[in-house]
Amino acid sequence: MTTSFGNEFIETAIKRVLYYKSLGEKTIHQLNDDQLNDSCGPESNSIAVIIQHLSGNMLSRWTNFLTEDGEKPWRQRDDEFEIHAFNKIQLIEIWAKGWDCFIGELRSLTENDLTKTVYIRQEPLTVTDAIIRQLAHYPYHVGQMVYIGRLLKKEDWINLSIPRGQSIQYNQSDQTKDPAKNFK
Repeated sequence: MTTSFGNEFIETAIKRVLYYKSLGEKTIHQLNDDQLNDSCGPESNSIAVIIQHLSGNMLSRWTNFLTEDGEKPWRQRDDEFEIHAFNKIQLIEIWAKGWDCFIGELRSLTENDLTKTVYIRQEPLTVTDAIIRQLAHYPYHVGQMVYIGRLLKKEDWINLSIPRGQSIQYNQSDQTKDPAKNFK
């Protein structure tokens, strides 16, 4: 069966989104409540704050995505950057709520939706551009989470990709024989 470019784009976007979501979750699961709320410095965000921001952004951008501006009047963006000292269970719930909204909306899109115009802060974007915009934004923050987690865990960090000095072994492993397995 031949897949159209538009449907391939949507499927690929979902696959990439799920990959970055999993990196964030693997980071969250390695940390305790205190580590999740540790900002590592006075002007830095904790993983908890990044989770709050990601979820708030996703809920605002992807709720009624095709029919309303992505910056909802009910969004409290400044509050996303406040310290609320949520515990790990609460943070996982906040995290899931945002990602479920985003992924659910992506899954509902059709190829015909990709050229429609949507708005974020009154800026017109095609649906394709809006997806790409968020695919740049969300992995940026997930990368911050991974980096902070790694700093906090130090030598106890469980690597999420190819460990340092093990590229040759990885490239010769069974994992590389079926690359599709790495992106589920």
